[in-house]
Amino acid sequence: MGKKVIIVGGVAGGASAATRLRRLDENAEIIMFERGEHISFANCGLPYYIGGVIKDRDDLLVQTAESMKSRFNIDVRVRSEVIKVDTDNNKVTVKSDSKGIYEETYDYLVLSPGAKAIKPGIPGINSSKIFTLRNVADTDAIKDYIDNNGVSSVVVAGGGFVGVEMAENLKLKGINVSVVEAAPHILAPFDRDIVVTVEKELVKNGINLVLGDGVKEFSDTENGISVVLNSGKTLAADMVILSIGIIPDTEFIKDSGIELGPKGHIIVNEKMQTNIENIYAVGDAVEVTDFVTGLKTAVQLAGPANKQGRIAADNISGLKSVYRGAQGTAIIKVFDLTAAVTGANERALERAGISYRKIFIHPASHASYYPGALPMTLKLLFDDSGKILGAQCVGYKGVDKRIDVIAAAIRFNGTVHDLADLELSYAPPYSSAKDPVNMAGYVAQNALLKKTNIITWDEVGKLDKDDYILLDVRTEREFKRGHVEGAVNIPLDSLRDRIHELDKSKIIVTYCKVGIRGYIAERILTQKGFKVFNVTGGYTEVERLR
Repeated sequence: MGKKVIIVGGVAGGASAATRLRRLDENAEIIMFERGEHISFANCGLPYYIGGVIKDRDDLLVQTAESMKSRFNIDVRVRSEVIKVDTDNNKVTVKSDSKGIYEETYDYLVLSPGAKAIKPGIPGINSSKIFTLRNVADTDAIKDYIDNNGVSSVVVAGGGFVGVEMAENLKLKGINVSVVEAAPHILAPFDRDIVVTVEKELVKNGINLVLGDGVKEFSDTENGISVVLNSGKTLAADMVILSIGIIPDTEFIKDSGIELGPKGHIIVNEKMQTNIENIYAVGDAVEVTDFVTGLKTAVQLAGPANKQGRIAADNISGLKSVYRGAQGTAIIKVFDLTAAVTGANERALERAGISYRKIFIHPASHASYYPGALPMTLKLLFDDSGKILGAQCVGYKGVDKRIDVIAAAIRFNGTVHDLADLELSYAPPYSSAKDPVNMAGYVAQNALLKKTNIITWDEVGKLDKDDYILLDVRTEREFKRGHVEGAVNIPLDSLRDRIHELDKSKIIVTYCKVGIRGYIAERILTQKGFKVFNVTGGYTEVERLR
């Protein structure tokens, strides 16, 4: 008889562990317990089914209990909740809709319990008009309520990925949507200077965006529900989608001897093994190492969960696989816009005490002379050695490609010099001969080689105005259309002839539209004995952040 493995929970982590284990060991007895009805579903697709983008509900069901049995010979028991783990005697207690309460022994245990939505203890939180979205049952409840109650207005509490995706999909159904976020900006993995573009896209498409203001209480009304904010402002709606975050669903193992972190996450090593030798854990409920900062973190993403499930199965089967940490690579569609992130953001680096530099570039999605090229903004974070620490990108086309390339570079401990050296595919409909990834590498490389002194607009604002000259090197026409107050305009192509107009005793801060002409001006002036800084991202950054 082969080893007996119990897997608690399905979806990404648990299902991946189960199927990988079967491929490695045909003789193992594998039992999967799932509290709900569905063991493996596309949870990332749930908002799109509610919005009608995904038409068929069955398309969300990746695997069923029947398919797991027929293809993988896995004993799947749905509507069966594991309520206790006895680590001393290698057994679990199960509460089943059909069998009642019973015990099952194991040789190995894989925990994939996932996470549950945070429901703060505020007045009105238990209203029947407040919904959360974590599984197919939640999806059905939301969709049924909208379809059967003539819903025309919704408040989405929380501006994370799920909240923003829900806001878009509800708006596409013709529903008026307000997004309430207590933090200064939505989408916490991004920095404010990138996500501002996403916020503008939401507003442009009719979303009422409330930032820096949390929910104080809910109260049912005759016609719907009233949402009272901390500021005293009140929003009226037909229903509320609560998406203010999640917490690990680990209450059932708190007294089991399995080590938990301060927020209830399961502590694991690089093998996804807990402090109990024959127990592994994967997915949203585990605490992992941040690949960039080295700090402990929790990353609730399907990709890492799948990898963790595979690694747990490998180690149970004798393969020495390790999980090297999470870097939080993520992407979101927001109407016509796409935003993506990988690695650490500025806040994470500051928390970890890691010094960093940053640059912004604003390239086109492909060769600008080929029809359909659209702008994007790419932010790169790196240290003084050139090691890439993180990147964020927002735009309309080609965002995923650029972040995925940089994500791969980060995973291999790449540097900005590696980005400059990359040979990437090029044809005018797809990219430029100097891909945006290459360009980011070039700009960062120049900074490290001291061929440019990069400065941000925030840093410019901290300079004494008497100490510098702000030099706009765009054309006169561009300057007249808009410029930074106090700037002097000397177009780049006239700079050599008009260099005498500049005071050499002062710092010269150059800027153009996106940075390249400012850099050329900086090189001219530096070699003439001026002390010069070039504003990364140029005037486009001013327009984006305005």
